[in-house]
Amino acid sequence: MEIYAMREFDGHELVVFGHNAGVGLHAVVAVHSTALGPAAGGCRMWPYPTTDAAVVDVLRLSRGMSYKNAMAGLPFGGGKAVIIGDSRQLKSPELFEAFGRFVDSLGGRYITAEDVGTTATDMESVRRATSFVSGLGRKPGDAGGDPGPKTALGVYLGIKAAVKFRLGRTDLSGVSVAVQGIGGVGYHLCRMLAADGAHLRVADVRPAAIERVCDELKALAVPVESVLSEDVDVFAPCALGAILNAQTIPHVGASIVAGAANNQLAEDKDGLALQHAGILYAPDYIINAGGIISVAREYQGATEAQVTAEIQAIPGRLTEIFERARRESRTTNAVADQMAQDRINASAQRLVA
Repeated sequence: MEIYAMREFDGHELVVFGHNAGVGLHAVVAVHSTALGPAAGGCRMWPYPTTDAAVVDVLRLSRGMSYKNAMAGLPFGGGKAVIIGDSRQLKSPELFEAFGRFVDSLGGRYITAEDVGTTATDMESVRRATSFVSGLGRKPGDAGGDPGPKTALGVYLGIKAAVKFRLGRTDLSGVSVAVQGIGGVGYHLCRMLAADGAHLRVADVRPAAIERVCDELKALAVPVESVLSEDVDVFAPCALGAILNAQTIPHVGASIVAGAANNQLAEDKDGLALQHAGILYAPDYIINAGGIISVAREYQGATEAQVTAEIQAIPGRLTEIFERARRESRTTNAVADQMAQDRINASAQRLVA
């Protein structure tokens, strides 16, 4: 692996491998930037086929966290961790305590939290070994706990902003939305959309998850392999990344893509393909920032009300990007990336001044 030559490396400050054979820990932490503060981002546990695949993912996710935190106005840089393994079979308190010791060895340069495949319970195990962790249980009124519902809230508000911008609608009654992935974020998103009168089509690899949403919310189940091509107003990817690429974009049936998944574009140039197809893309790290806002402010001791107020700013941020992209004839992801990088660069310059 020639890591410095990888496209995904993108000037990362730190990439560290953690290993504890006794508990089966194989982990990678990537810190993209600390220009705005210590790097903050969740820990994903996933059965990557190779170490190279895990490194590519953690690098992409880490850079995304730099941009996400910058655009959300948080005093944190971008970082991410991955644990290689099947979370359904290999989890143990001992594994996450060992991961906590790994995080602690970085001296606060990286602050972790839950992500795909990990939970608040896992983070409680991490906390036994380090204080550099968030996304824990909370007292009533305090920020914290599972960030999934907060991510869903930001995506729901972002979808409303995108629908208003593209369709001229101020409500979601009768708007059709295809949701890919109805886990810890997608399920809560579906509940909010259904409460507003949206017509839902849902897909997930887990039959029980589909049955739950269809029974509770009168959603229509569609095959996982065809959900992206459903003839709907909005496609909301809420599973894993790289769903939008040269092969899939010609088949997108929606006029808006707005969802919770990280790194939805396989490559930056895929944003141009969406634009050419007449599809409005809500940059993922803008619309899905509710979760990191929650865990970051929890780490700082904020209240639940403060977190909710900050999440309410996501629609305005998206609308600014939509309008600027239209005005400058650029893609929404290019505009968002430039805005985020400008904020990071300005902070880095102040640090060396």
